[in-house]
Amino acid sequence: MNMIETKICGVYIIEPAVFEDNRGFFMESYSSRKFQEFGIDFPFVQDNHSLSVETGVIRGLHYQLNPKAQTKLVRVVAGAIYDVVVDIRKSSPTFGKWVGVILSAENKRQLLVPRGFAHGFCTLVLNTEVVYKVDEYYSPEHDRGILWNDPDLGIDWPTSAPILSEKDQRNPRLRDAEINF
Repeated sequence: MNMIETKICGVYIIEPAVFEDNRGFFMESYSSRKFQEFGIDFPFVQDNHSLSVETGVIRGLHYQLNPKAQTKLVRVVAGAIYDVVVDIRKSSPTFGKWVGVILSAENKRQLLVPRGFAHGFCTLVLNTEVVYKVDEYYSPEHDRGILWNDPDLGIDWPTSAPILSEKDQRNPRLRDAEINF
């Protein structure tokens, strides 16, 4: 397993060891012991799984307020996404900065999204399935979002005509969002 630190401290790209042969492949998608060796230790409590049928679906940018904030470990089991993480920790030197990475079933990369970050993704192919572990249960009353195309963020999404939920279309800009990090 290889942990790659991104330009934002605490956000990691994880490359699992993959063993392939003529039958297919095997990999450990998660090992608490291996993560602990890298100093990363989260008690994951829930797995989530989404299917996006169309290309250009954007889900996000989502987060939960404290005390129900979530760390996420994101991976793609079918298809591909452009995954985006935005630092929303007000006291952070990288507040409002973002990182984007391609995760796919083919590259088998994962992204660790700590608490204090908004998360979203855009599907790059049809029928994309994303699974992710979280270290806190979903809490509707703590659920928040930031507008996907907030001009202050300047995220370079790989679509100009996204397919969005009604909720994600109404998210506020970062400067107007409720944040308690």
